[in-house]
Amino acid sequence: MRVQLLPSTFDGFEASQRQHLTCFVIDDLVAIDAGSLAMSASPEQQRSIRDIVLTHAHLDHVAGLPLFIDDLFSSLTEPVTIHAGQAVIETLERDIFNWSVYPRFSELSNGNGPVLRYESFGQAEEFTVKHLTLRAVEVNHRVPANGFLISDTNSTIAFSGDTSGTDGFWKLINSAEKVSAILLECAFPDELEDLADVSHHLTPKRMGLELEKCERDCPVFVVNIKPMYRSKVLAQIEEMKLEQVEILEVGKVYEW
Repeated sequence: MRVQLLPSTFDGFEASQRQHLTCFVIDDLVAIDAGSLAMSASPEQQRSIRDIVLTHAHLDHVAGLPLFIDDLFSSLTEPVTIHAGQAVIETLERDIFNWSVYPRFSELSNGNGPVLRYESFGQAEEFTVKHLTLRAVEVNHRVPANGFLISDTNSTIAFSGDTSGTDGFWKLINSAEKVSAILLECAFPDELEDLADVSHHLTPKRMGLELEKCERDCPVFVVNIKPMYRSKVLAQIEEMKLEQVEILEVGKVYEW
C-alpha cells in the first residue's frame, strides 16, 4: 500500500512541510480527505481518483473537494463518489454544495451522466472502496468524525483523523490481526492545552497518553500539526524520546 500526504502549503514556489490542509492519497486511486486534492494532486492522480473518503467536514479536510469536481466536470465518465458518514454528507449538501457557496453537483450531470454521488457508512461498519477494505470508528472531535482502519491484501494502516483522547480507535487497532502503521494527529503544543481541549485535538503530552493505549508494535507517524506551531510540537515530541514515533513527511510516498 502506497500512501502520500499531499502538499498544501508553500514557501514561495516550494512545497513546505507545514500542513494547512489534509489529503492523503492511497495507491493513486483513493483519497482520504480532500483538503488539498484539487491543488496538489498529480495529473495521474487527477485522472485516477474517483473515490474520496472523508473523516469529517471541517474546511481543512474538504476545501479542495468542490474544486476537484469542478476541474473534472466535463471530462468525468463516472461520478466522483464521496464516502462519508451521513452527518458529514448532510453538512456538505447544506453548507458547501448549496448553490450559494458552490453548485450542488449531486444534482448535475455532464454528457456521460452524474458527476457526484454519495455512499454513506455507519459506525464500526466495514466497507470497500476500490481494492481497499475500510472500517470506520468514531473519534473524539467537535463534530461527527471518524478514524479508519484501512487494509489491502498485504497490509493494514490506521488513520486517527482529527481527535482528542479516544478509546474506540485504539480498541479497533488492538483487535486487528496486524497493523503496519498508525497515522496519529498532534495539532497543538503542550502550552496550548486549553485550545486543544476546546477544539478536541491532541498535544504531544496527550498523544503520549494515547499511545499508552496501543498494544501494537508498529511505527506511529504524526500528522496534522498546526503550521504556526510546528517547530514547538516537533521539539516537544523529540524531547519525549518515543522510539516508534516519527513525523510524516509531506509529499513523500510511504509503502507498507
